Amino acid sequence: MEWLNYHHLLYFWTVAKEHGVSKAAEALHVAQPTVSAQIRALERSLGQKLFERQGRHLKLTVEGEKVFRYADEIFSLGRELLQSVKGEPQRSPRRFRVGISDALPKLTTYRLLEPALAMRPAFRLHVRIDKTERLLGELAVHAVDIVIADTPMMPSLRVRAFSHLLGETSVSIYGSAEFARDVRPDFPRSLHGAPMLLQTTNTAVRQSLDQWFDVHQIEPNVVGEVEDMAMLQTLGEHGLGLFAAPTVMRKEICRRYQVAWIGELDKVREKFYAISVERRITHPAVKLIADQAKRRLFT
Repeated sequence: MEWLNYHHLLYFWTVAKEHGVSKAAEALHVAQPTVSAQIRALERSLGQKLFERQGRHLKLTVEGEKVFRYADEIFSLGRELLQSVKGEPQRSPRRFRVGISDALPKLTTYRLLEPALAMRPAFRLHVRIDKTERLLGELAVHAVDIVIADTPMMPSLRVRAFSHLLGETSVSIYGSAEFARDVRPDFPRSLHGAPMLLQTTNTAVRQSLDQWFDVHQIEPNVVGEVEDMAMLQTLGEHGLGLFAAPTVMRKEICRRYQVAWIGELDKVREKFYAISVERRITHPAVKLIADQAKRRLFT
């Protein structure tokens, strides 16, 4: 069995934290050659280069960044262990690291996270917003605790993870008061030819919308395709076109973006998943999110 030398890992972690060998040597009260030797020993044991030199500075490699995230977690847990054993109050809150698919509507995502933010003792929230595929890579190396996405785990990705459906909602059409007056009377047929801002074609909700348009032989005038929902809703707020967003957030969307609710497309559904490495959720924050989503948000 291979064993990790945590002494070597501590030297590496300190160099990364202090942004250099000389400052790390001062912090550790050792000579610079000692620090360099420990780093080389760790690189040999891992079979990976952890730093690369850029001019006079050291920069973490891709593998170095991965090792640093693990090291940071290891030493953070070590501090918590000592504080717990000694009966001392924890000086820093536990971390809750969430990856959020950039295709998701941010208001709904906030409502999903809200119960965990109110937990006591509190968690320190770390949020990464990116493509789902990249976030699942982060999940695989335990850089995030959970990924919230609009689709379940894709079988084609070689990541051992499990999808937990948090809930689903129908989609509604929103727009300015002027658009609402024109479109609402003959909704949804009035969407034919109407100016619309749509999510990009790589999102699940756009695919569902396109299918609905095709079935009902409706061709909106697509004036823009926007991946980020906050930007899409902001453009809709300023009258550039109608847009689709979750019905469950109807009141908040109308209030936040000063738009009118026009009508519901009940057959167009948007789903929200929590993807974790656990088949059965045990993380307290994730458990609370899943429970409250079913009880309060997607009722």
